Amino acid sequence: MTKQKIIDLFGYKAGRKLYNLLYSSCANFCCIVKDCLGISFLGSPTLYLNQQGDWVAASGPQGPQGPQGPQGLSGFEWDPTRIGTNQYLIGDIVNYLGNYYICIANNDALIPPSTLGVYWNTYSFVGPQGPQGIQGIQGVPGPVGMPGLFAQTGNSTIISGTTVESSLINGGVGTLSVPANGFQVGDSFRAVFGGVMNAANNQTIRIRVKTNGTILLDSGVQALTNSIINDIWSLNIDFTIRQIGGATVASIVSLGSFHYIKTSNASTQGFAFNVVNNTTFNTTINNTLDVTVQWGSNNAGNNIYSDIFILNKTY
Repeated sequence: MTKQKIIDLFGYKAGRKLYNLLYSSCANFCCIVKDCLGISFLGSPTLYLNQQGDWVAASGPQGPQGPQGPQGLSGFEWDPTRIGTNQYLIGDIVNYLGNYYICIANNDALIPPSTLGVYWNTYSFVGPQGPQGIQGIQGVPGPVGMPGLFAQTGNSTIISGTTVESSLINGGVGTLSVPANGFQVGDSFRAVFGGVMNAANNQTIRIRVKTNGTILLDSGVQALTNSIINDIWSLNIDFTIRQIGGATVASIVSLGSFHYIKTSNASTQGFAFNVVNNTTFNTTINNTLDVTVQWGSNNAGNNIYSDIFILNKTY
């Protein structure tokens, strides 16, 4: 019944007094019920009635069941009663007389050692990692790489229309010199040249390898029977020190090969030459390498230059 209906039925003053009395009595009754039921004044329950009719402490609903944990290994001891429906199955592990075996074929308690490889295989559990082993001995060092001595970094001066002997070498990085007493027996070197050349018909060319004006290698006059037009040429020179000392004691052997590829038909032409100098070569003084070219005539169609030159020590 609402407050207004009580006032309408008993009048304004009497109705209000009756309503207030009923409200106060009801509130006190609710507090008593809450206290009996274990419900706090604010209305939060501390107890609830379970299905057995007992008042128990409140708790949240049961959560979902967690996933099953990993299955442990079955007992390992050998069991001779494992036959029939309880026979050993593939993957079972047993301990027989201190050794472990894994079943590889279903069987009725067959003894592992006697059926090894057919029904059982040996099995090892992985133990903890052992300590690190001692470091092995150092390996034998590899051979020393071929050291570079000099690399030309620009084209040489074009030797053109002249019979004057001129150098094929221009500036670069490194050195072309070996100081006095700097050679040892067996020292070996390789020089690699390349460039472009032109020549009129029936011309000659001569190549010399020198140190301090002393000729180590001389090709002599070589004939170029056909005209040459922008042909690519290459010159390889190898040296080996045979003996060290002054002139007539020191000895050096040198070998050169000069080739050019004809642009007209891609054929390769050239010549090779070698010399042993054991008379004027001297290792007790500073030696500086030079390679020269000399044309047989001053024909304006004759010209040659190098655009690559590398000197390496090979031994």
